[in-house]
Order: sequence, then C-alpha cells, then structure tokens
Amino acid sequence: MTDAYERLTASLASADPEIERLIDAEGRRQSEKIRLIASENYVSEAVLEATGSILTNKYSEGYAGKRYYEGQQIIDQVEELAIGRAKDVFGVEHANVQPYSGSPANLAVYMAFANPGDTVMGMGLPMGGHLTHGWKVSATGKWFNAVHYGVEKDTGRIDMDEVADLAKEHRPKLIFCGGTAIPRTVDFPAFAEIAREVGAVLVADIAHIAGLVAGGAHPSPVGHAEVVTTTTHKTLRGPRGAMIMSTAEHAKAIDKSVFPGLQGGPHNHTTAAIAVALREAAHESFRDYAHQIVANSQALARALNDRGYDLVSGGSDNHLNLVDLTNKGIGGKPAAKALDQAGIELNFNTVPFDQRKPFDPSGLRIGTAAVTTRGMTEGDMDLIAGWIDRTIEAAKADKTDQYSTIAGEISEFVKQYPIPGWSES
Repeated sequence: MTDAYERLTASLASADPEIERLIDAEGRRQSEKIRLIASENYVSEAVLEATGSILTNKYSEGYAGKRYYEGQQIIDQVEELAIGRAKDVFGVEHANVQPYSGSPANLAVYMAFANPGDTVMGMGLPMGGHLTHGWKVSATGKWFNAVHYGVEKDTGRIDMDEVADLAKEHRPKLIFCGGTAIPRTVDFPAFAEIAREVGAVLVADIAHIAGLVAGGAHPSPVGHAEVVTTTTHKTLRGPRGAMIMSTAEHAKAIDKSVFPGLQGGPHNHTTAAIAVALREAAHESFRDYAHQIVANSQALARALNDRGYDLVSGGSDNHLNLVDLTNKGIGGKPAAKALDQAGIELNFNTVPFDQRKPFDPSGLRIGTAAVTTRGMTEGDMDLIAGWIDRTIEAAKADKTDQYSTIAGEISEFVKQYPIPGWSES
C-alpha cells in the first residue's frame, strides 16, 4: 500500500477493523473497475491527506477575521488560501469556499436573490438539468415558481429560442444554466444576453465542468454570469465540497446566505483539501489533463457510434456522453447493473423526451474524468467501448456468465493504471 494510505489507516485498523476492512475493500473495488460515473473522480494523495487531517477538529463559524470561536489564527490562513486560489484559477472577484456541497451552494444563491414564490428558471431535470434548478421534487421546486427549458428534439442541444421566449414571458429573478447531463458546450454569452434583457441574475452551475473550465477545455462563464456555483470533486478533482463565486457586488449577499443563512461552521479539513486541489488545478499539467478528458470523451463517443449506439446530440464537447439505448432494445437500468457486474461502473439516466420512467430510464450517462486521471488515453476508449458493447449484448441474451469473463479482462487491464491513495497490499 502507499505510504499515504498506511498513514491514514494505521490507527483505524486497530480501533475499528470492520470499517478499515470496508475502506480497503472499497479501494480494491475502485482499483479493479473502470469508473465512468461522470460525477466521480480520484483525488490525489495530497488531497486525501488534507481531507483526513486534524483540521477536522476545529470549529470556525463565520469568516476569516470575523469568527465566533477563538483559536482561528491558522484556520483563517487556510480559508484565505483557498479563496485566493479560487479567485486566481477562475478569474473571479469573489469566492466563498464554505458550502458543504453543490445543493446547499445553489440553495444559498436562491436565498441571496429570491424570496419564496418568486419565479426562477432552469433546465428541466429530464432534459439534463439538476434537481436544484427548480425541479418539482426539490425544495427549490416547492418553494419557488420554477419554469423549465429543454433541448431541441432533433439536435439534443439546448433550445436557446425557448430559453429566450420563456424568460420574456415569465421574467424570472434567477436563470440557471448548466446541469448534470449536458454533453455539449454551454453558451454562456447567449444566456447572459437573455438574462440582461429580462433583468434576471444569471447563475452558471459548472459543477460538472469546473475542471474543464479551470484547464481551458471549456469556455468560462466568468464575465457572463454574475454568479457561478460548483462542486469541487468531479472534473476539478478535489474533495466533496462546493464553492460560490461571484462579482464583487454580490459578495456580501452570497456570504450572508451561506453563513448564517444556511450553515454553521465550515468543514475546515475540506477547505484545506479544496485549497490543495486548486493549487493542483493551477499547474500546466492540469491543463493537459482537462484537454485529455475531452479528447477521451470524444474518442469514446466515436467508438460507441461505430458500434451503433445512439448518443444524445451525436457526441460530446466535454467529459460526458449520454447514450440512448432505445435502439438497442434494453433499458438503462438493466444495462448499468450488468455493466457493474462486468467491471464498468456508470449510471442509468433519463434522456430527453424519454418514454420510460425516471427510475427505469432509457439512457446511460458516461464520463471520462476518472479514467483520464488514471492515465488512460484515446486508444483505451475503443477497448472500453468494446467491453460496454459485449456486456450489453450479453445482458440482452441473458448470458450472465460472460460478465465475470469481462470483469477479469478489465481487472487485468487496469493494473497498468493504479489509482492514487490505494494499492495492492
């Protein structure tokens, strides 16, 4: 095992061997499978160490220089480092690094700019949006009057004419752009023009593409959206946390909404790990990484297309492909379950205009951030597409015995691509 892993688990093994065993088992599982879940990644050993540090011992309600507990001399420096690095990496005027995750970050934005019952607008969840963009089962859909836009049926791309028409008709306080299953570039300038015309605050949710933006592999919303929210894991390759970035004029409203509006003390160990991840994202090697993610995603799209798979919008501009399995005669859920048994983890997902139910949809969502972290390149994507195809064909034919054969091939293949923070004992 790596030194970092041994340090992190040395005491745990004697204090709670059951949990240590499960953590080790999860490390093995992550190591032996091909991870294609678009919202997951592997953090560096440095990020792991910061996440598991003694900073978790400290309570720090408030902000640097304005805390409600004493003993903040070091914590203030940690948070200020994270803020400064976020501002430098993304070129923003203000950054709040305290949100616990993406959903609370988005909720803080609502609290800063809207009141319950106000009209807001976002992409519909079945079309690729996020729950917190006003979808009906979310608190944001229950507390606000949410209007949703979608994609063009023939292209699978965001229908900007519909966005403009809905915005003019409903005059929302907030317009969200971005989502969880959008395989194409988000047109931030077009969204900004619409928001200005109706007097709305534009919020760019870049949770999925933050690493691509940081690495110059996707256009930045900065200068177009007044507010930018993001998680810090996914393509940014940091810990499970979030950030809200904004223009200087909105800094006070954002900070007040995060604390004391929604949260108590920040998770200082996460803040430190975010700072580490942002330092890594500032390196030239991270730019190479971000562009390789996109190259891999596009290579995987071509390989799947060659095997007769129907991709929403025909391909990808980022880390994500959305596959409609309707023409393959199998649902997304049974396909995802079969692939997991065969050593490939991804998630079933609705596709635009899906005729199946959300918990048994027609699609698969596939991301390339994690396999790129492991060092895989375009040539490996054809192998992965082949394993996906073989597994789905086996599932359709009820040849479940083939899953273990494919899983064995994958387990052998990934040995050349170790994951950070865990290795064979």
